[in-house]
Amino acid sequence: MAGVKRIPADVIRRQLEAVFRTWGMAEDRIATTVEVMVATDLSGVDSHGLGMLPSYADRRRRGIMNMQPDLKIVREKPAVALIDADRSIGHPPSVMAMKLAVEKARACGVAAVGVRNSNHFGAAGYYSRMAAEMGMVGMAMTNAPGAAMVPTFGLEAMLGTNPIAFAAPATKNPPFSLDMATTTVAFGKLTISKRLGKAIPEGWALDEDGQSTTNADIAHAARRQLPLGGDRERGGHKGYGLGTMVEILCAVLTGAWADGVDDEGRPKHTDYDVGHFFFAIDPSLVRADGEFEDDMDRMMDMLRATPPADPSKPVMVAGDPEVRETEERTRLGIPVADMLIEETRAVAEECGAEFLLA
Repeated sequence: MAGVKRIPADVIRRQLEAVFRTWGMAEDRIATTVEVMVATDLSGVDSHGLGMLPSYADRRRRGIMNMQPDLKIVREKPAVALIDADRSIGHPPSVMAMKLAVEKARACGVAAVGVRNSNHFGAAGYYSRMAAEMGMVGMAMTNAPGAAMVPTFGLEAMLGTNPIAFAAPATKNPPFSLDMATTTVAFGKLTISKRLGKAIPEGWALDEDGQSTTNADIAHAARRQLPLGGDRERGGHKGYGLGTMVEILCAVLTGAWADGVDDEGRPKHTDYDVGHFFFAIDPSLVRADGEFEDDMDRMMDMLRATPPADPSKPVMVAGDPEVRETEERTRLGIPVADMLIEETRAVAEECGAEFLLA
């Protein structure tokens, strides 16, 4: 298996800043993007932080990603809004959208903000947690550039991994924070396994002939992942349905479903217009001040108190692993695969940025 090095978060932060600066990004948008990416790596979601830099470099090279976009609110009502991201990297318009959703929810109780004409926005859970940290129940979703999910009974990938994130604040506990792909795993997990030279579990992905594979290189090249649940008998139709729901809210509703046709004239979604959807609820307008958060504490404490089947594996709630991982990685550094270090070196050399991960 390939090697891994622990690198301090601040070094990764400075490396990302150096690259984005040479790409011509504005300083405030660099700060926003780097904050999201480093927080994601610290939380243990290695597929969506520094690991995305080579993909971002490719999208910039292909002219899909605009490093000096003009972010605009193009439609707005008291409880809804639509932002055109002008092909921006996804993090700045997404932070802008969730802040706007929270602001509107404070006035209206609930609010929804969509983003179109964007790119990959990192980990969806960052944005739902943003809302929770501001006292809101938050949801964040995105359709994904590049098809990866094979519909139930299908042979070819038609949808992205289309994640859903949900977070809710508590009084004493960190927020409940769920972040899940609607495929069996995020596509980035295949990338990580490929970089580390590891086999993937049975049921994650198919090869080009539609057969299950445990070879990460084959799975990565084929881009044919099963919906959450796997095949029809194991509930894969539910993951497929959820992924389609995300596509509707993020792409069809926002106007980001930039349809084209394949070589045989069949409709397809192109990878150059990504849409996001953000939703916020103010619990203080539904319950008396603090009641919702106190009940959240009681619910999470009750779930953690469930007698475990294996005493060495206590019951957790969504968000617990990320809190623990953040504490550990803040102390010890973020594990980075040697292959990703070299990929980052290549990105830095291509744009003339200083390479700092050596």
